[in-house]
Amino acid sequence: MTETTEQQVTAAQSAALRLANVDAAERDAALSAIADAIRDNSDAILAANEEDVAAAEEMLAEGEYTQALVDRLKLDAGKLESIAEMVESVAEQDDPLGETLAARELDEDLELYKVAVPIGVVGTIFESRPDALVQIAALALKSGNAVILKGGSEASESNRVLYETIVEATADLPVGWATLIEAHEEVDALLEMDDEVDLVMPRGSSEFVSYIQDNTQIPVLGHTEGVCHVYVDEAADLEMAADVAFDAKVQYPAVCNAVETLLVNDAVADDFLPEMVARYREAGVTLRGDAATRDVVDVDPATDDDWETEYGDLELSIKVVDDVYEAIDHANTFGSKHTESILTEDADTAETFMTGIDAASVFHNASTRFADGYRYGLGAEVGISTGKIHARGPVGLEGLTTYKYYLEGDGQLVASYAGDDALPFTHREFDGEWRPGHLADE
Repeated sequence: MTETTEQQVTAAQSAALRLANVDAAERDAALSAIADAIRDNSDAILAANEEDVAAAEEMLAEGEYTQALVDRLKLDAGKLESIAEMVESVAEQDDPLGETLAARELDEDLELYKVAVPIGVVGTIFESRPDALVQIAALALKSGNAVILKGGSEASESNRVLYETIVEATADLPVGWATLIEAHEEVDALLEMDDEVDLVMPRGSSEFVSYIQDNTQIPVLGHTEGVCHVYVDEAADLEMAADVAFDAKVQYPAVCNAVETLLVNDAVADDFLPEMVARYREAGVTLRGDAATRDVVDVDPATDDDWETEYGDLELSIKVVDDVYEAIDHANTFGSKHTESILTEDADTAETFMTGIDAASVFHNASTRFADGYRYGLGAEVGISTGKIHARGPVGLEGLTTYKYYLEGDGQLVASYAGDDALPFTHREFDGEWRPGHLADE
């Protein structure tokens, strides 16, 4: 008998409470088992992925899908090994649970501890990349959260086999810690369960994330598109700038941290743009530019829509700006608050850009492609949060935890701290790890 979404979420609630008490060694062993199972089951995973890719290529031929979507969908043996290694890197991270974030003495033998704990039940709705399912499941497991997974229909066969591989590898964990849903009706039902689901994390376009936010009372941690910029300042090392700007677009254009608009200071446009454009063209990049850019190089005109478009492909818009302030204004106006980068040898200009930009990640002399949970040392990421509340930027283990306050006492009464003869609070910060009952042991 097929479970309803309500039954699946109820099982996830129960699993979350038990998973929060599974010790770190057991969670890490389960992650290692997942990595091994992905390697062992690679033939079945790749066969399922071939079905998804074949169907997607038919949709591409009909103009329904983009090449970028098909590229994100594809798996091969090397990609599967990278996925397995990613799971192992999550296992190698420090345990995010049980960490004492703060300790304060309220009075003698009355101690307050702020301790990291799982969020609970997390729902995720994500795009076509099958590796996203594994990343999210691995991070949820490491952080002690039950997770409900909804991938795109274009990756349904891959997601199903990957999910079954994960569940079979973690049979000793609480049943229901990971759940796969596939129908839109199940998503709608999930969004109504604000008493049972603690967080929803959608990955997709701004319109998609807004739809989720408008149709649920569950807190939403959104991962939207990446409209990222690289600004080449007048004080840039132009050779280095060319390498970084090339990497940011060409190294892997189908992802959200690839650059979509190149901003170039007017003072260096004549020296920088001709060779940069030639290099992009050699790599197959379609280029568009504003009028000032087209005065220097022969590219197609950029429209107003281009400045706010995530191409996710070998396409790039170029704009010539007067100074760092115009670059900041353009990025803040048209960017998606994902990742922005300045290329300059002037420290003051770099500071102006980095403090003036409103984005989750701001880089100096580095490719936007570094905006990634694995590259940040987080093991992996659930997504890139472009909001400002709870978590920002690549969301790893810390972003999947919250905290509780634990108070350890020895029979104290609030009445003792009220009235004319009230005892004073000490409110003294101290270094210490929470250990239940330790006052009774002393």
